[in-house]
Amino acid sequence: MSNSGFDDNKEERTDLLVMVATLYYELNRNQQQIADRLEISRSSVSRMIKEARDQGIVEIRIHKPVNRDYALEQALIDQFGLQDAYVLRTPVEKREDEILWGVGRLAANYLQRVIEMLPPRVCMGIAWGTGVYAAISALQEDRSRQIDIVQIIGSVGAPDPLIDGPDLARLMAAKLGGRHYDMHAPALVEQPALRDMLFAEPAVRESLDRGRKVALAITGIGTVEPTASSFLRAGHLTPADLSELSSMGVVGETCGRFFDGWGRFENLAINQRVIGIGLDDLKRVPRVIAVARGLPKAPSILGALRGHYMTVLATDDLTARAVLQLAEAGEPAAMDRQNGVAVG
Repeated sequence: MSNSGFDDNKEERTDLLVMVATLYYELNRNQQQIADRLEISRSSVSRMIKEARDQGIVEIRIHKPVNRDYALEQALIDQFGLQDAYVLRTPVEKREDEILWGVGRLAANYLQRVIEMLPPRVCMGIAWGTGVYAAISALQEDRSRQIDIVQIIGSVGAPDPLIDGPDLARLMAAKLGGRHYDMHAPALVEQPALRDMLFAEPAVRESLDRGRKVALAITGIGTVEPTASSFLRAGHLTPADLSELSSMGVVGETCGRFFDGWGRFENLAINQRVIGIGLDDLKRVPRVIAVARGLPKAPSILGALRGHYMTVLATDDLTARAVLQLAEAGEPAAMDRQNGVAVG
C-alpha cells in the first residue's frame, strides 16, 4: 500500500499521478486544495508531484532567454521606421547554424506574441527559406489558435524540401491547428507568357487573392551573391544570371521578387516570371517579419528595408551593424567578399 492510502496498482497509481500533476501544473491548484479534494495529506500530494517528475509524467523545461542587442534593435527601428526589430547578440564561438537557430527563436518570440492577438481562422502568409524554417521550428505548438496558413509564393523546389513553401505551410498549420493553402505553381518560370497563363488558372488566381489578404506574413531575404543565393542552390538561376542581375544594380529578393539597392523593382524583367504576391502586395500586409542574417545578405536586407517590404526584422548583431554601415554610406554598396565588410 502507498502512504496515500490508495491501492498500489500500477495503472491506478499512474492515473492518480497524472491527475495530481494536471491539477497542480495546468489548473494551478495548490497542494492543499489538491489534498482536500483527494482527502489525503498535503505531504502526500508533495510526494506525488515529485514522483510524477521522477517518472517522466511531468517534464520541466527552462527556456533560457536569447541574448539580444537592444541598442542595435533600436537603431534599426529609428533608421528605417520599423515596428520592431530582434537582433541576436552572437558570441564569437557560435557556429553559423547556431546563429541561424538563435535568430529563428527571436522571430518565433515575435510570432508567438502576435498570434495570441489574432482571431481564429485568420490567415497568415508564408514564403520560404532557412530563416523562415528556423522561426517556425522554434514556434510553440498551440492548435487551439486555429490559424490558417497561406503560401504566398510558388514552390521553389529547394534541395531541402523542408524549407520550401508547401512543407513550411503544412508544418506551421499543424502547429497552429489551422488549414494550409498551397500555391500549386512554381516560384519562377522561364517565360512571362507562361506566368500569365498560370495567373489565369482559377486555382492560382484564388491562391494569389488569398495571399494578398493575410494579416501577417513571414519571409526571408535572398541575395544575388553566389555564395549565398538560394535561387542558385535551387537551380533556378545560374552564376551568369546572378552576375547579370548584379550588373543591373540588383542586390536581392524577397518573396521571389528582386529589387535594387534602393528597393526598386519596377523595371526588372525577372519579376515578370515570378508566381507569387507582388512587393506592392507585401507592403499592404499589416505585419511582415523578415528573417535574414549573414554578411553577404547585408545589401539585400538594406534594399528591402529601403523598400519598406517588412515591418519587423529578425537578424544577428554582425549583420545589423553591416546594414547600418551601408545605410550610413548613403549609396547602394556591395560587400567585400574576401573580408566581409561594406565597401563603396
